[in-house]
Amino acid sequence: MRASENLGNGFRHHGVATDIANHRGLVATVDGQGRNVVLLWLYDHRGCYALLLIDAETGDSEQFALPFPPGDDFNACPFSSILTSGNLYCSHFHSQFLAFDPAARAFTFSHETVPQMAMGMTEDDDGRIWAATHPDSGVLSYDPRNRAFRDYGHVYQQNWRQYPRSVAADSAGWIYFGIGSTASQIISLNPDSGAADPILSEDERVHGSGHVYRDLNGKVYGHAGDGSNNWFELYRGARRPAGALEDRNEKPIVTGSQGLFHRDFPDGKRIIACDLETRKLSVEVPDSGEVLEVDFDYTTEGAHVMGLAAAPDGTVSGGTTFPARFFRYDPATDTWINRPNLGQWNTVARQTDRFFAGAYTGGLLLEWDPAGPWVPTEKDNPGSNPRFLTECKPAINRPHVLLAHPDGKTVILAGTPDYGRTGGGMLFWDRETGSGVLLDHTEILSDHSTMSLVALPDGNLLGGSTTDPGTGGERKAEEAELYVMDANTRRILWREVVVPGAQSYTDLCPGPNGLVYGVADRERFFVFDPETRGILRSEGTSENYGLTARQQGPRVFVAAGSVYMLFVKGIVRVNPSDHSLTLLAESPVPIGFGGDWLNGRIYFGSGSHVYSYGECE
Repeated sequence: MRASENLGNGFRHHGVATDIANHRGLVATVDGQGRNVVLLWLYDHRGCYALLLIDAETGDSEQFALPFPPGDDFNACPFSSILTSGNLYCSHFHSQFLAFDPAARAFTFSHETVPQMAMGMTEDDDGRIWAATHPDSGVLSYDPRNRAFRDYGHVYQQNWRQYPRSVAADSAGWIYFGIGSTASQIISLNPDSGAADPILSEDERVHGSGHVYRDLNGKVYGHAGDGSNNWFELYRGARRPAGALEDRNEKPIVTGSQGLFHRDFPDGKRIIACDLETRKLSVEVPDSGEVLEVDFDYTTEGAHVMGLAAAPDGTVSGGTTFPARFFRYDPATDTWINRPNLGQWNTVARQTDRFFAGAYTGGLLLEWDPAGPWVPTEKDNPGSNPRFLTECKPAINRPHVLLAHPDGKTVILAGTPDYGRTGGGMLFWDRETGSGVLLDHTEILSDHSTMSLVALPDGNLLGGSTTDPGTGGERKAEEAELYVMDANTRRILWREVVVPGAQSYTDLCPGPNGLVYGVADRERFFVFDPETRGILRSEGTSENYGLTARQQGPRVFVAAGSVYMLFVKGIVRVNPSDHSLTLLAESPVPIGFGGDWLNGRIYFGSGSHVYSYGECE
């Protein structure tokens, strides 16, 4: 399928990399006529943008726009949903609670709240819906009987972003929720007064998450997340030891995370699959085992592109997320290939005849040989293509930089650590030996993670850190730093705060005459001299050019004879003589991420789309 469109001024639009949406919670239920229907939250690069209702017998589908503006926010999406006993499908995201009634085929309630999104939901014995929210332990309730809504606000403060993944109500109506991930905790809330109190003492808190569940006996049981089998009973806010729980009778409530997939219809039929790629729904009939398959449809603007790079086969390739897919665009034929892949390809880079990807979650390193046939990745199958090489969790969970070293044999991966942790590691992978060395953050810069990395002419490495912790972790470093590492011994030779107040060195790039170009916090361009270890030039860019492109692996700089920078506003060239910046062209779309050069064009992305600019020298 030919895809390109000339946008003028040197820009071309090449199409959507992955024309598929992702569900963020799916339930089987019935509509007002008793017909089996499937409800699911549709999610693409804009965030959650609609609810889809599918008739399980005919495949007829209806798409319902949200009752509030979705906000064009990648993270504005359900992280928890609940199908209530009264057959309402509820969620909370983008600081809005909402309820959909399949009998009315409409959203029947919505309400704005304190930020940001529910991470856990439950229903109490009186039918009230409760949610505990990220990032600051907000609590809200909704009573469908009288449409009474209460926003309790943020009830528990920490200096890190909290994930309240489990929520439960005892038979007296008290609410409990467990949080993580930096330090576990369980909070109890009096529903009348709104008073909230921590259950765990500071000595009991561990790295991880507290957990609660509602038992059929009317009590809630909690656990500190310490790996033991030491439970305690919670009722009316009071805690009593329960020891090891041999028999757990959890009250059935249809709720869960963004992966909620409630398969069972009231009449016993069961969803086997609901495939948003093929747009087919498969339902199993009880007793006979017959599987009924119907086609359905929906609209989407496509999955979020995480990054792209020129591949050895002359294509532009990369990955998308939600769903995690591989894409390959061939400029020569103006055609696309799109396939499922392993992980979210945060960072991509070419080295000689191979294409490498660093993937979330788990800090995966993958190697793709474009000359060979595609064989879906299995960790234990060395014949896979892309081939799984290793994983780096917990030292690296979310990759941010992947350096294909100019020696042609070393690939270096770095990023932020596992959930609730601070300080990311770095992987050195040797292609000749097929083995790697993984450094802990304490061997690089304690409590920092590496965001950007370049090889210096003398063989050493220049790294730029970020103070960002792992997701849900605690920021401990006050300022980001540049550092020089001996590539052989992997020891730090020098470190310094060269841009005061900066929290992240967004990207680094080799410049002329052994210099290095860099950008800090997406808004300050600088020129670094590795010989003197000093800044030769520093320029704030936000006033003239706005912020640079961003992504978990941003690729702001594009080297193609000259060095170019990708700003949200447009393409900027770095003049090699005096290192000044010149805006070459304003982009017709906001530039979201980089970025590579191929056959005279700079390729970049915006949301789910891939574009290029062709006036580069």
